[in-house]
Amino acid sequence: MAGWFELSKSTDGQFRFVLKAGNAETILTSELYKTRASAENGIASVQTNAASEERYERKEASNGKSFFNLKAANHQVIGTSQMYATAQSRDAGIDSVKNNGATKTVKDLIA
Repeated sequence: MAGWFELSKSTDGQFRFVLKAGNAETILTSELYKTRASAENGIASVQTNAASEERYERKEASNGKSFFNLKAANHQVIGTSQMYATAQSRDAGIDSVKNNGATKTVKDLIA
């Protein structure tokens, strides 16, 4: 099963999206956006940039866990991964974003 985006609204009225893999696991989370249109533009940016290896910034947190950011051409962070126990599992997460990020399926969770 292919992945999808979920667009939602936070309790403070801001918008965010997550990219889910086919197994429903969250593989990328956006920042908070003030408008729905900005969040939708973020989804479009993931769709455009997910396949490009050079858009991934591999990082290590102070606790030793690995994570990554997906960046746009202007170097702004589009989304951030979860924390992974190993660099190998982080790299598998990047592969999952590459495989699922071009999906056109967006589940609108905004009531």
